[in-house]
Amino acid sequence: MTADRTAASASGASTSGASASAPSASGASRAELVADTALALLAERGMRGLTHRAVDEAAGLPPGSTSNHARTRAALLKAAVRRLAQREAEVLTPDEMPRPARAAPDGTDPVAGPADALSLALHRSLTARRDLLIARYELALEATRRPELREFYDATGRGFREPLEEMMTALGSAEPRRHARSLVAWCEGLMFGCAAGADHDAVPDRATLRTGVEELLRGMLGSG
Repeated sequence: MTADRTAASASGASTSGASASAPSASGASRAELVADTALALLAERGMRGLTHRAVDEAAGLPPGSTSNHARTRAALLKAAVRRLAQREAEVLTPDEMPRPARAAPDGTDPVAGPADALSLALHRSLTARRDLLIARYELALEATRRPELREFYDATGRGFREPLEEMMTALGSAEPRRHARSLVAWCEGLMFGCAAGADHDAVPDRATLRTGVEELLRGMLGSG
């Protein structure tokens, strides 16, 4: 769970080069290889550096291969958004996902689990998954100029926001939707600042992130 999407992880460590970031054909389907390479190019070169030819070259595919999977630029961008959501949704394993409850039978603090999970997801996103964040920002900005991409981008985002509302409801929030949006806004602001903003060289450690998440949750729940 993340800022909207931190509930997810990349398959494989992130690197600085597009060709190095792209997975091998043996480890992913051709469509995934195309989409993963597109994400790597977005992170490394920006939106202008994303072309069908560039994806073919960076992925080591024969010319025209990317066009076979995404005929138009719009289709390529949608494939990148779809793959981004898949990879972000893997940032936490099932065992690491929080199991919130109003009051645990053994007296466990119900905020502890969500705070642990969110801080872990944030830390992974800001370290090993930073390239995915940069790619997401590129896609989000492009979506402001392409109505068809905006609709698709927003639809994938709802799949991450709804579980956060459910989590806040389970924790006893009086306004789970508003509180979930506040949680998303806090996470998004922190991630942008650390990935692309003034704090890009000062990523908080996990303990610091956990403290911040816990303070926010307790403040919203009135249990501070």
